[in-house]
Amino acid sequence: MTATVQPALDGSVPAPKIPAARRRIEDYEAWVDEVRPRFVEIARTGSTFLCWKVAREHELPDPPDRDHDWGRFMASLHRDGLVRTDGFGLTRDKSGVRRWRGTRAAIEGRAA
Repeated sequence: MTATVQPALDGSVPAPKIPAARRRIEDYEAWVDEVRPRFVEIARTGSTFLCWKVAREHELPDPPDRDHDWGRFMASLHRDGLVRTDGFGLTRDKSGVRRWRGTRAAIEGRAA
C-alpha cells in the first residue's frame, strides 16, 4: 500500500516530513568533544535528566558503539564530579536506565 500526499490548495505537493537519521561519529574522543559541553551545561542546572532524552532533544550524534559508549561517557562525568545518580527512569521501550543530576560542584562551577 502506498501512501499518498494530498496536494495543497494551490496545487503544489508538500514534501513528506521524514525524520532525519541521527548522525554518528566514528571516533570516540571526537564524539566526547562534541557532546560533553551540552552535558556540562545541563549538569550546571542541577535538574535531573536521562541521557537518551538529552541526545534526542539536542539532536546529539550517536557514539561509535551506542550500546556501551553512553555508559562509558556518563561514568567519566561521574568520575569528574559533574553528575551523580538520582534514581531511575525509562527508555522509550520501558527499559530501566539511570537518571542523573548535576552535583553541587557542577552547579557552583567548581567542576567542569
